Amino acid sequence: MSQPVTTNPFIIMLINMTVVFLVLIALGLVIRLIHVLDPTVKKEKAPEIAPAPVEEAAPVPELPNSYDGVEPEIVAVIAAAVASMGGGNLKVRAVHPVEREGWKQSGRLGR
Repeated sequence: MSQPVTTNPFIIMLINMTVVFLVLIALGLVIRLIHVLDPTVKKEKAPEIAPAPVEEAAPVPELPNSYDGVEPEIVAVIAAAVASMGGGNLKVRAVHPVEREGWKQSGRLGR
């Protein structure tokens, strides 16, 4: 039997991790190559569509908003959160701060 090249566990770890990452990179490249060269995928050209004429939108009536002293930036953040959750065409019409009686009480009440 021959003697091991090194017995230092950190060197062995670095060698093993290098081999693993090189194999993962090679697999990623093979997968990308397969996607590029895949003969079963039909490549279709998108039909050219003439742009539709732009019509002027009717003015949107202003709805009464109630923000009760909440800063406009906070209202914008709440509206963005609703929109990002898939709110569709929901609109924030009123924002009311919750009256709290301290953190402990809020936790008990489930607010």
